[in-house]
Amino acid sequence: AIDQIEILAETLRHQIGQLTSYTSLSNHARVSVDTVRRWLAILQALHYCFAVRPWHRNVPRALRKEPKIYLRDWSLVDDTGARAENLVAAALLKACDGWTETGLGDFALHFLRDKEKREVDFLVCRDARPWFLVEVKSSGRAPLSHALAHFQRMTGAGHAFQVAMDLPFVERDCFETTRPTIVPARTLLAQLV
Repeated sequence: AIDQIEILAETLRHQIGQLTSYTSLSNHARVSVDTVRRWLAILQALHYCFAVRPWHRNVPRALRKEPKIYLRDWSLVDDTGARAENLVAAALLKACDGWTETGLGDFALHFLRDKEKREVDFLVCRDARPWFLVEVKSSGRAPLSHALAHFQRMTGAGHAFQVAMDLPFVERDCFETTRPTIVPARTLLAQLV
């Protein structure tokens, strides 16, 4: 069974940022779907990975079931784009956990995707209310995602950021603006903790 768990862990490493298909994972590891679910719970308890669940309140035709799985150690991810998304996911989860543990509220990390395949990588909620959206891009030259404005309208989130991994740090408060905006990943992440 250990070698099958290793196959599952390796498969997860190559599917960062994708919707979780328990059937596909069970086929790779050659075990039942229920076994995959149990093993995923164990891998999460061992801090190998974590799940980000979809947000669906006030979002018509939103996905409701399949989570996305990310690794706690984002450096294990080979693909550059997936590694960037995983790094931001880990930083946002750490911030949510920290804010919750210090009594600032009940914070949770989600993602958004609807049946029209519009998607935003992350939504941070405070006390079960959308606070800010984050879309991860490798380059600052990428056009601003239309899904940010769409989901900001749907959820009522106060802020919508498209973080660019290649932009240098700038000394500014990202939370001053309420409209969707491109910000350096270094700037936003530095303001989380």
